[in-house]
Amino acid sequence: MARRYDCNEATDRATGLREAASAVRRGELVVLPTDTVYGIGADAFGSEAVADLLAARGSGRGVPVPVLIGSPNTLHGLVTDFSEHAWELVDAFWPGALTLVARHQPSLQWDLGDTRGTVAIRMPLHPVAIELLTEVGPMAVTSANVLGHPAPEDCDAAQRMLGDAVSVYLDGGPTPGIVPSSIVDVTGRVPVLLREGALSPEELRKVVPDLEVAS
Repeated sequence: MARRYDCNEATDRATGLREAASAVRRGELVVLPTDTVYGIGADAFGSEAVADLLAARGSGRGVPVPVLIGSPNTLHGLVTDFSEHAWELVDAFWPGALTLVARHQPSLQWDLGDTRGTVAIRMPLHPVAIELLTEVGPMAVTSANVLGHPAPEDCDAAQRMLGDAVSVYLDGGPTPGIVPSSIVDVTGRVPVLLREGALSPEELRKVVPDLEVAS
C-alpha cells in the first residue's frame, strides 16, 4: 500500500522524507516534487529499481532515465571529461531547470537504459527534492506519468497514474509549471542545446557564447 505525506506540514514532511529515503534504499520507487513537474525516482545504482521505474511508466530502455543530484560536488564522482564550459553552466544555472548530458565515469555500476556511455544529470531547484537527494545520493528520476499521459503538476495526478507501483508519495503541492528543463550536451568541445525548455539559447549564450543548437 502506497503511503503519502504532506510536505507542506513540518511533521509530515520529516516523516515522509525519512520514509522515502528508507524506500529508496530498499530498492523501491518514490514520487517527489521538482521545480518542473513531479518525478518518479529510484536509487540510480539499483538496476532492478530502475527497471521497475521503467515498467511503472510503461517506457523502454531506449530513453534512458536522467539522474538528479543534491549538490554540484556530486558531479566529481559521476562524470568524466567535464569541460570548463560545463562547469560554467553549472555555476550559472544550478540548481535549476538545466539538464546536462555528460560522459559518465566508466567504472560506475549502474544501468539507466541505453545511455551509450553518457548520463543526463540535473540538480533541481526544489527543497524537498534536494533534501531527499542529499540524504540518499543520486537518484534516477523521470516524470511521474504513464507513457502517453501528461506529466503531472500535482501529487494527485501522479498517484492516479502510478498507484501502488510507488511506495512513497511526497506531496509538495502544485509544481511551478510544466515547462521542462533545457538539455545541453557537454560531451563535445562545443556545448549543444538538444532541447529548449525553461532556458532559451539566448540565456545560455550569456554564459557559453559558442553554444550551438541541434537541428
